[in-house]
Amino acid sequence: MTPRTSQTIHPLDVILHKRDGLVLTEAEIRGFIAAVAERTPERQLVTDAQIASFLMAVFQRGLSLPELATLTEAMRFSGEVFDASVLAPGTFTIDKHSTGGVGDKTSLLIAPIVAAAGLAVPMISGRSLGHTGGTLDKLETIPGFDTQLSLARFAEVLRECGAALIGQTPTIVPADRVLYALRDHTGTVESPFLITASIMSKKLAESLNGLVLDVKTGSGAFMKRYEDSRFLAELMVSTGEAAGTKTVALLTTMDEPLGRFSGNWVEVWECVDVMRGIRHPMSRDMIELSNTLAGWMLFLGGKAESAEAGAALSDSLLRSGAAYATWLKIVELQGGDTSVFDNPASFHKPAASRVLHAQQDGYLSAMDCTEVGWAVQRLGAGRAKPGDPVSAHAGIEMHAKLGDKVTTGQPLITLFAEDESKLDEPERMLRATVQIGAEKPERQPLVREVIRATP
Repeated sequence: MTPRTSQTIHPLDVILHKRDGLVLTEAEIRGFIAAVAERTPERQLVTDAQIASFLMAVFQRGLSLPELATLTEAMRFSGEVFDASVLAPGTFTIDKHSTGGVGDKTSLLIAPIVAAAGLAVPMISGRSLGHTGGTLDKLETIPGFDTQLSLARFAEVLRECGAALIGQTPTIVPADRVLYALRDHTGTVESPFLITASIMSKKLAESLNGLVLDVKTGSGAFMKRYEDSRFLAELMVSTGEAAGTKTVALLTTMDEPLGRFSGNWVEVWECVDVMRGIRHPMSRDMIELSNTLAGWMLFLGGKAESAEAGAALSDSLLRSGAAYATWLKIVELQGGDTSVFDNPASFHKPAASRVLHAQQDGYLSAMDCTEVGWAVQRLGAGRAKPGDPVSAHAGIEMHAKLGDKVTTGQPLITLFAEDESKLDEPERMLRATVQIGAEKPERQPLVREVIRATP
């Protein structure tokens, strides 16, 4: 159906038009989002009931690509945005975003790698929620590390070391805060259109020239069906390109925790080891994915002739120590104590631990990675709802990967917690989901597909 023209925007009209399957005009979308962002306790231009109705209408009817681009742009500019013009002329700004997984700590490697290559990485990250981890919670286990920088200080850190990692401020994309909170209460969380607008409005508020998206698929992903993950990736790439940002999405497998550790400090420890040249066999997939994602960033930013060449450059920056030097600068400039990296293993002081052993010979054949993520959350490393406290030292260490041959009594997983009483339920959850079989399972490739804009 074709859009209409209107002089005055009334929230109820917007709701009814989308409910009835009409294409919303730019004015309708911008007017509705402006009303959401400008709400105050004294002046309710649009009510919670109306916002909830709008979300459900979008959930049921979807959005066209132009509607989605307009919604994302309206949300992006609903508050303060980062002004990249404060950086040196010609600076290429680029970031990556993951749709969430278990043990997914690649941002901690990618930011210093890409910055060491001469690009700027203005990374605004989130916290753990549900079964997935959050970059901010990991960073805040570093004593003194400040994730709540002002945009002015954010720019200063970027100018000095090429990367800064902060959380969303109250003035960045305020419309998303309102919509995000109500999505959780209206059964509209899974809408790929609303997910895209939420993610992309926050990423584009960083004033990016390039963006690489890590869209998870598999048992530990938010969207478990491959076709759903692919559709979401296509929407996000289209939306980024419509905003003038070079955007690429990689569909990556999340059927087991990424790397060796899942938690908060333990994930920082794993990344620091890699940057210091210590490559544990269980970190192999995490290193591969980090180099692949960074490779695409370096390619988009003009530092490599191809994504493959970018991945090779990324690995050389890791091996040379250049990424680690940049990491130390980032931490210092954001107030963190770098002395904890001298011996990260000794800084890990959980009050209780327990080892889960293999109960038979065979191959590690399957697990529900979402259930593994919930076990990590129950240990204290994550949160069930926003605002819940998290433990710095809770988490798990994996001792085997899917497809590995194991023998009776071999350690499979070590659990860490701040209290002995927190170990029992996660142990039961892990024992129930981790399977050992007689046949070696067929594994999906780590990167299943790359989605780019159609020329």
